[in-house]
Amino acid sequence: MKVTLSSQQQAEQLQISPDYVRLSMAAAIELGLKPGRLYRGAHCGCINLLQNYPEGCYANCTYCGLARERPGLPEDNTFIRVAWPLYPTDLVAEKIAEHHARVGRVCIAQVQDHRAYDDLIEMTQRVRRLSAAPISALVSATTLNEDRLVCIKEAGADIIGVGLDAASEAVFYDTRGRGAKSPHDWRHHWRIVRAARQLFGPLKVNCHIIVGLGETDRELIDLFYQLKSEQIAGYLFSFNPEPGTAMQAVPRAPLQRWRRIQLSKYLIETHDLPREAFEFTAEGELVRLNAPDLTVEVALHTGLPFMTNGCPDQNGVMACNRPYGSYRPGEDFRDYPFAPEADDLIQIRQQMRLEEIWQ
Repeated sequence: MKVTLSSQQQAEQLQISPDYVRLSMAAAIELGLKPGRLYRGAHCGCINLLQNYPEGCYANCTYCGLARERPGLPEDNTFIRVAWPLYPTDLVAEKIAEHHARVGRVCIAQVQDHRAYDDLIEMTQRVRRLSAAPISALVSATTLNEDRLVCIKEAGADIIGVGLDAASEAVFYDTRGRGAKSPHDWRHHWRIVRAARQLFGPLKVNCHIIVGLGETDRELIDLFYQLKSEQIAGYLFSFNPEPGTAMQAVPRAPLQRWRRIQLSKYLIETHDLPREAFEFTAEGELVRLNAPDLTVEVALHTGLPFMTNGCPDQNGVMACNRPYGSYRPGEDFRDYPFAPEADDLIQIRQQMRLEEIWQ
């Protein structure tokens, strides 16, 4: 879609950011902007917002529904396989203030666009003027430098999220960088992550990590240890192929692998499991978990490893539970937006087949 309108004409006719914003469907339901309810009484604790431009996104990530070369008009495309309805930003800010008791956090996500940084500042300020809810900025690192991080903090964000997505430099190059005809750079992403860590503080910066882009288990485990050592949070997502993208035919990570990675990350972060507790094949597949029986059984009993990773509310309780963020209604939960119940825990054990690598 070639855009020939001026910026002002685009703002008036195409309903773009900062005056308009897209919401996840779960957030729209939570704010009363869409009818419906979430499966099993799930509650959407974080209002996820996404910038909107007529071109979609100038990046070309191979797995993303907003990729520059994905067929179709940007407004018709989905993002993480979910429709994101469009609303006036000020209306959304008013609804956030109106539903303040149920809103644990707001997350404003950038896309890759020359307007995205300035609009992120403006949108953050609009939400902050009406609501005291904590705000995360899910940034496009390619648009940023250290000075811009300072301005984002001054605008009202207290957490920075970075879509690292890939667990290794090689996978990043193929899926997000020059190998994908996309502008992103692994080293620059890490510079922004570390600069944000210095500015915002420990565990106030997070990296999104997608399981299933072509990485090995060893690369994921090594990344978990690196993030932990630098007091940077890591939030897991399960790759879910988007129709029309370059990776539309790539299968998802098997549930068995996904569950084992979830458990491994939890044991590393929560129980300081040493690096030598994990054994791999020459190809990097996890084949042995040497962890104390009690530690593993307690983790399995709580179900915590299998809940959604996300930013906390002002009391430190996880708010960003992203219902249907990694799966569709009717599919098996990839991550649970609530504490798994007894029947869920039985199913999780069956899916994981942990006895093959532990005990």
